Amino acid sequence: MFVLVLNAGSSSLKFNLFDMANETSIAEGIAERIGLAEANLACSIAGEKRKEALSLPSHREALQAILDRLHANVLHDTPIHAVGHRVVHGGPKYGDSVLVTNEVLQDIDHFAMYAPLHNPANALGIRTAMAAFPDVPHVAVFDTAFHHHIPDHARTYGIPYEMSQKYGIRRYGFHGTSHAFVAARTAILLCRPLRSLKVITCHIGNGTSICAVGQGKSMDTSMGMTPLQGVIMGTRCGTIDPSVVEMLMEYEHLDYEGITNLLNKKSGLLGISGVSSDFREIELAADGGNDRARLARDLLTYNVRQYIGAYATVLDGVDAITFTAGIGTHSTFVRAKVCSKLGFLGVKLDPEANEHGTGERIISTPDSRVVVTVVPTNEELMIARETVR
Repeated sequence: MFVLVLNAGSSSLKFNLFDMANETSIAEGIAERIGLAEANLACSIAGEKRKEALSLPSHREALQAILDRLHANVLHDTPIHAVGHRVVHGGPKYGDSVLVTNEVLQDIDHFAMYAPLHNPANALGIRTAMAAFPDVPHVAVFDTAFHHHIPDHARTYGIPYEMSQKYGIRRYGFHGTSHAFVAARTAILLCRPLRSLKVITCHIGNGTSICAVGQGKSMDTSMGMTPLQGVIMGTRCGTIDPSVVEMLMEYEHLDYEGITNLLNKKSGLLGISGVSSDFREIELAADGGNDRARLARDLLTYNVRQYIGAYATVLDGVDAITFTAGIGTHSTFVRAKVCSKLGFLGVKLDPEANEHGTGERIISTPDSRVVVTVVPTNEELMIARETVR
């Protein structure tokens, strides 16, 4: 069974084609700058990598370019049997993956009120793919689904209750497929059932969220109604005093669009460091003596530690802390800095294991009361599995 996984952004279309007989990826890539000058398509198909400049006026042309290369190299006469779509926000309605219907598409459009930067692009990607594959099932896999049933006391904001019910204002959380995947893989690394474990999963990338996983379920998570809340991120501010928004709008003469753009795209590590939103560049600048880059780096690790400490109390203890996503998987500094202040939990990091090694691994010492692991995430595989299910 061949499953095509699509992740549509406002000007990008990421894809991964899986042969689900053995859960292997046989082709992957991304079309970028869709609708803009100098659009391009980067692919890895049958082990061969290529990148080419193309004219991609819309997602329709981008998907067609992807399909042309898939059919020429791997699919031939074999059809795609199903398409799985990443959708960022499922609102208060969707706590599970669903087959796409007209009603589901309308709901995804409606829930753009919670994720205006993401859901419209996700819906556009689904419509484009459904036009290309009208006779196969399409499945929406929601980032928010894993967190859908966190306890009321963890998801409720301190605003008038009637308003929260009227507008669906609550903590939804994101990166759900990633947190679910790495928590399950952590249990396998520890050779223990996931239901018996208390795991704190740290998805640290350009977007960052921390999740408390107990008995295999999300008990709390750092992102909120939107992906803006929580830990400082590449370009997102993370949690701030709401009055800061009011003050900036007044004194910087910003309207709603202006403040949304500022907090989502010009803040975070980029805004603090003045260097980049790419943590690799920030690390280089910090090591070179850039004080603002050091501050950005320290703020990120401080925020992550704050949530780990909080979630140890949420779970009433912790068996494992897992690092994943781009920064969590690759930055030895971040892992060491975060773990350096967790001795009160019994965390003992193995410096050699932290500095060296690749793939899934344990990086704590044998006598560490809390096992620390690195687990590269695979959200696309999770979406493919959900599509098959």
